[in-house]
Amino acid sequence: MTHLSAPGKRPGAAVGPAGEERPGATATGGHRWFPAGRGELVERLFAVQSLFALLLVFVLAVVVSPRRDGEIIFLSTENLGNVVRAVSEIGIIAVGMTFVVLLGGIDLSVGAILGLSAVGTATLMVDSGFGIVAAVTVVLLIGALFGALQGYATARLGIQSFIVTLAGLQVARGLARIWSGGLGIPIAYGDGPQEAPPAFEILNGSINGVVPVPAVLFVGIGVAAIVVLRKTAFARHVYAIGGNEKAARLSGVPVLRVKVAVFAIAGLLAAVAGVIHAGQLNQGSPNDGAGYELDAIAAVVIGGTSLAGGTGSMGGTLAGALLLGILNNILALNNIDANVQLLIKGLVIVAAAGLQKLRRSIV
Repeated sequence: MTHLSAPGKRPGAAVGPAGEERPGATATGGHRWFPAGRGELVERLFAVQSLFALLLVFVLAVVVSPRRDGEIIFLSTENLGNVVRAVSEIGIIAVGMTFVVLLGGIDLSVGAILGLSAVGTATLMVDSGFGIVAAVTVVLLIGALFGALQGYATARLGIQSFIVTLAGLQVARGLARIWSGGLGIPIAYGDGPQEAPPAFEILNGSINGVVPVPAVLFVGIGVAAIVVLRKTAFARHVYAIGGNEKAARLSGVPVLRVKVAVFAIAGLLAAVAGVIHAGQLNQGSPNDGAGYELDAIAAVVIGGTSLAGGTGSMGGTLAGALLLGILNNILALNNIDANVQLLIKGLVIVAAAGLQKLRRSIV
């Protein structure tokens, strides 16, 4: 039997005999920690939790940063450039991962797709003589197609995305090793054979010697994704499927098409990150991107997107990616043992997940 709330009332709110909403109670008999008004305020505070966390980590980084000749190393132009350059690849992957997680899914293949794309970029330009536009176009199409096939398998066959993309991870790694012969493909620049077009070096450059080009691409993609999530019917369908797939299907949402599109976006953005990776490291290796999927998921979780689907924001993901980048940077500047760094990052992720659970219980 379907239960409907009174007109104009919040879904799930308890309604009294006269139709009034009872503050602090729900239709299931549970109680909110706060009355409706305060609950909404707390909800808004949780919605910007990633920004508060980012600000806190930034301030702590400034405080604990080593000094050199009285200068705070963390705040130096060179170091901040290194932070955003390092964040760019994970951040772009995390943008695509956010769409998948909002669906209530997960994509474990994005790191392997990055490696496949880096190998493809290097091989096509160096060994096959492709120009930049042709090579990048082929690689991006491969990434989008790979993701779309995974989305189709998830939606049509009903297999959990965790399983489908775990298999996709293995397939992408295998294809990358076959394509490269199991070896890294170095990228040398020039006009002769076995050389890539010199213009591709732009991905390892910066604007006015300050802002790295990969960071500009990351910000551009992030802003575009924010607009999509806030303004489009496609985004409303993504949220609806993540919130209740059965209800979304009954409401006429094209679930199959949306899932295929979301996984295609994730694959496409992983391929973009692979192209950037090849440009920054001047090589393509089948082992590139190992573990990147975990960092991308961490950025999404820290950004406040629920792994259960249906709740989250792209701005939170961008803040989460920057937070991880700053945390990695300041730990490295202070020569913290690599094992301790992993421990600290793990605790941050657990804390973010704990806040999500607290948020659900409060509001």
